[in-house]
Amino acid sequence: MSEFKMPDMSHLMKMAQEMQNKMSKAKEDMASLTCDVSSGGGMVTLTMNGNYEILSLNIEQEIIDPDDPEMLCDLVRAALNQGISKVREMTQEEMSKLTGGVSIPGMSSLF
Repeated sequence: MSEFKMPDMSHLMKMAQEMQNKMSKAKEDMASLTCDVSSGGGMVTLTMNGNYEILSLNIEQEIIDPDDPEMLCDLVRAALNQGISKVREMTQEEMSKLTGGVSIPGMSSLF
């Protein structure tokens, strides 16, 4: 009969610390990544970083119609949602690199 061996806690702690360091580095790297998106055929463009911060927003003058503010709101909303989706994709790619492609529950919420 084989003997049960307790896992080496110091080794597990070291591995956890290494993963935490890698996560911190990945989070820093994500903040420096940017994505450019547009809506309305390029009438609204924005640049967003990996922290979901809008770095630039440009609205072409000819799309601004005082009689139709809803259209402008829709175009800005579409660009923002597209930027958020792209940042999520970038985050998932970075997480996949960290975890070797293994999906670990709760890890995506750390970014």
